[in-house]
Amino acid sequence: MTRAAERLRPRSVRAKIVALLMLPVVSLMALWSFAAVTTASTIGDAERAKEVNSELLAPVADFGTAIQTERTAAASTGTADADALVRVQVATDKAVDALLDGVNSSSSDAALLNSALPDRLDRLTADAKGLNTLRASKSDSYPAYTRIVEDAFAVTGALTGEKGTTTASEARVVLELSRAREALAQEEALIAAGVRAGRLTGDQYALFVGAVTVQRSLLKPAVADLRPEHRTAYNILLESQSYRQLAAIENRVRSAGPGRSAVADGLLKGWDGSAGSVLSALGKAETQAGTAAAAKANPFGLDTLGASGIAVVLGLVGVLLSLLVSVSVGRGLIVELLDLRNSALEVAGRRLPQAMRRLHAGQGVDIDAEAPLHRLAGDELAQVGTALTAVQRAALKAASERAELLSGISGVYVSLARRSQVLLHRQLDILDRLEQRPRDAAELHELYRVDYLATRMRRHSESLLILSGIAPGRGWRDPIPLADTLRAAVAEIEDASRVQVWEVPRVSLNGGSVADVIHLLAELVENASSFSPPSAKVRLRAARLQGGVLIEVEDSGFGMNEDTMADANRKLRSEKVDLLDAKQIGLFVVNRIADRQGLRVELRDSPSGGVTAAVLIPENLLRDDMPVHDAEHEDTYGRVLSATATAPIPQQRGQVQ
Repeated sequence: MTRAAERLRPRSVRAKIVALLMLPVVSLMALWSFAAVTTASTIGDAERAKEVNSELLAPVADFGTAIQTERTAAASTGTADADALVRVQVATDKAVDALLDGVNSSSSDAALLNSALPDRLDRLTADAKGLNTLRASKSDSYPAYTRIVEDAFAVTGALTGEKGTTTASEARVVLELSRAREALAQEEALIAAGVRAGRLTGDQYALFVGAVTVQRSLLKPAVADLRPEHRTAYNILLESQSYRQLAAIENRVRSAGPGRSAVADGLLKGWDGSAGSVLSALGKAETQAGTAAAAKANPFGLDTLGASGIAVVLGLVGVLLSLLVSVSVGRGLIVELLDLRNSALEVAGRRLPQAMRRLHAGQGVDIDAEAPLHRLAGDELAQVGTALTAVQRAALKAASERAELLSGISGVYVSLARRSQVLLHRQLDILDRLEQRPRDAAELHELYRVDYLATRMRRHSESLLILSGIAPGRGWRDPIPLADTLRAAVAEIEDASRVQVWEVPRVSLNGGSVADVIHLLAELVENASSFSPPSAKVRLRAARLQGGVLIEVEDSGFGMNEDTMADANRKLRSEKVDLLDAKQIGLFVVNRIADRQGLRVELRDSPSGGVTAAVLIPENLLRDDMPVHDAEHEDTYGRVLSATATAPIPQQRGQVQ
């Protein structure tokens, strides 16, 4: 679990910033998505309600009204004009055609709307197709017409569970008002049948009384549940003279009881006008509250969308603003961090090392120009940049102080070395005069030892000058033979008798390079004699090559291990000399001389088991006194300095001191 969390955790700063900024944006997008889905569902419900209304509810309502009208006309055929019945039937046929078209267009979705709807539609369709049979029947058609109306109400009832539009009243309430209107239509049909027969039978009377009761029990309570804008038309109707007259006639018929008195002319005076007017008003009000309101509903209007639509719009604006702000802030923060990182890398990788190199080279550095210190202002990232600049200034200041200290120490070295040189030259002159005087062998030997010590002290003074970057005082104007140069180098060590100088090619060194070559060879020869047994010889040989002269100083000591030799060669070639490393002064002196004169120096294993120091003097420092050796001789001594022996090396301590 912990490892999985570690793998999922953002690693880069960019990823962490993106994750931090995207979390609230994603949360806001989730809330907006929920509101958008809810609003889309509302729009879908409104669209489906309009579709259901146009394909089913409106045709079914029109068909039911047409059946009610035809039922009344069929019941009063004996007293009414037969042509009126035909006109009513033609209107009913048109309603049947519209109904069948709507049923056919919505039959595939009927089961999705309500599981009972397909069966109810089948019954209503069968009723519509069987109207001609019903019309041709000679029996009482009232129950058959009433059953068809009930089937129409059954279809409407199956659709009341479907979500309607916000502009229409609740479907259940409209259905109750439709049943109240059906009750009044039944009253009208029963009265028409009674008028045609001249009397109300007991069954007709009972049906009439029941219809009145249903009409009155449904109408007023249902009106109270309508939307306020739809309630007005019903309230006007209920307060109208037609409805009061209708109610009065209903009361007289109920009081008269069954028989001829119920349909007497005086009792039903005004019935046709009031009943027709109330039925027409009820139909119009019902249409306005249900199908007409649903048809006018705009799925994308404010009434349909409501607060959810406003929430979606505002949420979308919020999401876009959040994305814009997050991207802007995140990108700015990432750019600032990248600039800070690049600036730090620039300081650490280029500017600070360059300034350090100038300081080590003795050049001055303007700290204010290299690292200008700004005021501590701005945000935390700006303060971090200021802190990095302060660190850079501190490093430059410390390096500058160290360079000044080293420069001061170097100056002290130079001053002391110059003074020592003067004294040592005077001492050597005195010793030279003393050696010219007649003396016994013992005294002369002691004088030679003192002379050697003075010569060695002079070389150490020159080493101080060389490490300080100053040329030694000794020098020659004319070229000096290489043989004399080698003898001079050997003469500066204590055990000169242990050094074997092999045949030297007849070449001369330029006078300006003689002192440095003598000093370099003296350091190498003394090192070879110091790290080899007292009885062993140190071999000094030289060979003329096409690229210059190769000088080898070979000892028979215990050698150097691979790492130590590689480190020594690295210090011989390095451009940077650490003067504080007191254990490597000899290497650093050789490094400085070789760099100044353009010499190449390398340590490698000797065939005798010791160490060979090879020095290549380039052609530009030489003057030929004899031709170059033949190929066989050159092959013996002319090994290039870039290769070292690959045989295993004993782990010993020998190194230049």
